[in-house]
Amino acid sequence: MHEIMAKGILSSKNGMNVYRGCSHGCIYCDSRSHCYGMDHKFEDIEVKVNAPELLEESLKRKRNKCIIGTGAMTDPYIHLEEKIKNTRKCLEVIEKYGFGVAIHTKSNRILRDLDLLKKINKKSKCVVQMTLTTYDEGLCKVIEPNVSTTKERVEVLKIMRDNGIPTVVWLTPILPYINDTEENIRGILDYCIEAKVKGIVIFNMGLTLRDGNRQYFYKMLDLYFKGLKERYIREYGNRYEIVSKKNNHLMKILRETCYKNNIICDINEVFKYMRTLEEDKTNVQLKFDI
Repeated sequence: MHEIMAKGILSSKNGMNVYRGCSHGCIYCDSRSHCYGMDHKFEDIEVKVNAPELLEESLKRKRNKCIIGTGAMTDPYIHLEEKIKNTRKCLEVIEKYGFGVAIHTKSNRILRDLDLLKKINKKSKCVVQMTLTTYDEGLCKVIEPNVSTTKERVEVLKIMRDNGIPTVVWLTPILPYINDTEENIRGILDYCIEAKVKGIVIFNMGLTLRDGNRQYFYKMLDLYFKGLKERYIREYGNRYEIVSKKNNHLMKILRETCYKNNIICDINEVFKYMRTLEEDKTNVQLKFDI
């Protein structure tokens, strides 16, 4: 890790990342892409040591309350958070000034801050977003080696449910020939139903690859899925969007299941929900970066 004094913390759409880089080791991570201009090794995590102070200065100046988003580029509950507590300090600021939060993670470390999340949700709004990619615990440890297991993440969703905190699941990415099976999708959907999630974010059954994350992904395919890299190159070339051949079938299952169980799966509707402070708490709607 290395520390910096950041010049700013909130984007123009009220998104923030208190860290840059990650220790989760997910084989498909888009944040490795060169287009984001990270000038240090991905695992050498950049810590914005003044993030809480910058956030407080920003929220002091805001005339209207809004949702603060975090976790779009770097998981706010990476391993360093246990010691540094930058995420918790920022949540304390958000709670202090009465703002809402939409927080995205793959880690059950978020349970440490359940007390703050409950306070924020009572005063404003808190939405916990959790990524689920595979129902298979063994596969989970291969494609997402250093994060909470799927079952541990589902337990987080249930605890949030029991505490009145709404949740959204990112069912992405779906990797062709790895986790693009009906069994996997139905398994994850069963978890979502059990946890009573509010919505599911999915663009299609696939993933995105570009310079930076493509090279790392292919390296991991060579390590764990022999011969699959060549198949990807043969079928997809250098495409940015990689869509499973089972996309239509699996998306049909997802939409039908969500409809039957009152789970929002329309992308625009899910994002609108996460970005909106309800009328009984505030009359203001603003947006943040996803």
